Formats: sequence, C-alpha cells, structure tokens
Amino acid sequence: MKASCVCIVILSSFYLTYGQIANDVNHFIDTWHLAAAKADAATFFGSMAEDAIYIGTDASERWTKTEFVAFAKPYFDRGKAWDFKPRDRDVHVTSDKQNVWFSELLDTWMGVCRGSGVLVRTQQGWKIQQYHLSVTVPNAVIKDFIALVENFEKLDKTR
Repeated sequence: MKASCVCIVILSSFYLTYGQIANDVNHFIDTWHLAAAKADAATFFGSMAEDAIYIGTDASERWTKTEFVAFAKPYFDRGKAWDFKPRDRDVHVTSDKQNVWFSELLDTWMGVCRGSGVLVRTQQGWKIQQYHLSVTVPNAVIKDFIALVENFEKLDKTR
C-alpha cells in the first residue's frame, strides 16, 4: 500500500509540474501570436531567442531573427502584422524541463496552417528558438497543388 501511495504522489507531482509548464507554454505562445495581431513588435520579437530561426511558408523563407525583424518591420509599422488564431496545440517537455517542442494548427488568412516550434527556458523565461510555419494541403487536392507549384516554377524560370 505504501509503495502505491508513493507512486501516486510521484506521478501526481510530475503531472502537476508538466501541467503547469504546458499552461505557461500555451500562454506564452498565445501571447506571441496576439502580439503579431496587435503589432506589438517588442513583445513579438522579444519572445524570440537572439539566435532564433523563423521558417516561413515559401521555400526561400529561412530567417535569422535579425532577418525576420527586417522582413516583418513594415507589417508591424502599419499597425497590424498578421492574426493567426491557434487551435489544437500539442506540447512536449524535455525531462529536464528546459526545452519544449510543439505543433499547432492555426486559422489564418491563408486557411489552416501548421506551426511548429522549439522553446528554450532562459533566465528571462521561455524564448522561441525556432518556429516553422507551413500551409496545410488536404490530401484530396495534393496532385492539383503539385501541378500548380510545378507550373509556377516553370513560369518563374522563364522570367
């Protein structure tokens, strides 16, 4: 009986700790997305590690934080960057509780997108180490999508 009580206490402690981290991470990521919608550059870019990488939807979009700030500045300067509404997020925490990886579905102007990222715990709190945004393509239309991309690439080569 004592051994089972100890196991229950240990497991409860793990789930409470994990649950708190997951709650903190969800709040952090939600705040990051909201900062873009409100064009709060200080919060948005301040949430990213100095050596962060942002991977966008275009194959050419792999930015360092500095490059991403330069790309996104005009959007933030106009008072509204982008408004991604997260849903269906899946969060995983390393055993030392210093790193998190996650994936999420987002409702965006492009339709449903998928975001995935890695967070690192710093003295200032969680920071985004890498974020990857991708457009989702339903399996039922993937062949049409592939043909569209191939046609675009052929036209792009002729320019």
